[in-house]
Amino acid sequence: MSVDCGIGAVGPALRARHLGLDLIITDHHELPPGGVLPEALALVHPRLPGSAYPFGDLCGAGVAYKLAWRLCTMHSGSSRVTPSLRTLLVELLALASLGVIADVVPLIGENRVIARHGLARIQRSPLPGLRALVRAAGLAEQTVEAVDVGFKLAPRLNACGRLGHARDAVELFTTAEGERAEEIAADLCRLNRDRQGVERGILGQAREAAERAGMTGPDRRAIVCADARWHAGVVGIVCARLVEAYCRPVILLQKRDGLCHGSGRSVAGFDLARALADCSGLLEKHGGHAMAAGLQLRECKLDEFVEAFTARANESLRPEDLCPSVLIDCRADLAELTPAELGRLSGLAPHGRGNPEVRLLVGGLTLGEAPRPLGAAARHLDLRVRAGEGAAARWLRLVAWHWGPRRESLRAGMRLDAVVEPKLSTFGGRTRVEGELRDLMVTAAP
Repeated sequence: MSVDCGIGAVGPALRARHLGLDLIITDHHELPPGGVLPEALALVHPRLPGSAYPFGDLCGAGVAYKLAWRLCTMHSGSSRVTPSLRTLLVELLALASLGVIADVVPLIGENRVIARHGLARIQRSPLPGLRALVRAAGLAEQTVEAVDVGFKLAPRLNACGRLGHARDAVELFTTAEGERAEEIAADLCRLNRDRQGVERGILGQAREAAERAGMTGPDRRAIVCADARWHAGVVGIVCARLVEAYCRPVILLQKRDGLCHGSGRSVAGFDLARALADCSGLLEKHGGHAMAAGLQLRECKLDEFVEAFTARANESLRPEDLCPSVLIDCRADLAELTPAELGRLSGLAPHGRGNPEVRLLVGGLTLGEAPRPLGAAARHLDLRVRAGEGAAARWLRLVAWHWGPRRESLRAGMRLDAVVEPKLSTFGGRTRVEGELRDLMVTAAP
């Protein structure tokens, strides 16, 4: 059985059949061009030709979970499963929610249902390995939210597949208990730190290569770079960083033994899987979906592929599409940002792609003091803003991630409008409203 892959594996599926293996393929990635599907005992995919399944965006973990659900109903001989199987399916939602969030699929429909109910079960999961991972990630004393999965749990799980072996994650979630579970969780944290170091190195090299090749301007609307030094298991993460920085599709590849293999990430409005299909004559293999994909090609065809893919991006993306934008839900006054109001907004969670955090435009603010540096190397900023003057003034703390380089341009007394994602902070046992700064516009100098 394959999970979250295989829908385009026509050759391997045929080989499995010749070996007498019964193959079940569960997947959610784009169907192969030309409609040629692999021969298997069963194909489980929400968008198969002729399918009437109502939610085509179900993620890979969700497809596997729904198959498990169906197997349980078949075993029970009824649409209602036995109490023991019901308990199992409910507990497995915790694992399914990790996959839903880590796969960066739209958090709507069934994906949102799985994520919402699964997140609520992570802390009290009966799986010793999952609890050990939560502790190792520093989340033992708090509610696990989607952002915690995306930035703490999922990177640790992915690290073993990128720099180690995925068998460690399998053991952690199946048989590991006690000291063994704690040992694997600690190893995943170590691998994740190693991965971060490798990622930083590739990011700097890829930035330099892209800028040197003229891929960061308006005339070339895609970045495609390859290097023998890059780790194929890490380039996908670096792609995401470059997409954020340059607002265009990015493909990074490792050169090895005459082949280039790696990953790509995209921007809204550019279907990466379809673009690769359009270039399939230059590729050895490819697969994925609109926002993320993997590929392999011969090194001798790299230059031709770079030009073909870039031409495809230039056709689809306008110069203005390369400018980052921030969508705002509504305007708000600082006085409206109360713990009670934010408590009501929390019902919109979990947030992610397709269901982003609430973003508010808060106008008429004053930067009350000089920004304070935060984090290693002062990469982030802590801003204190106020609305009003004197004793009647209302204050709000804003955290500006990765705004460290802008510190000198922000001066106390500036008047500004800010795009804010409001948060509830319970640090120190006291509940108060804070915010993450997404953008600002200076309306008057001090």
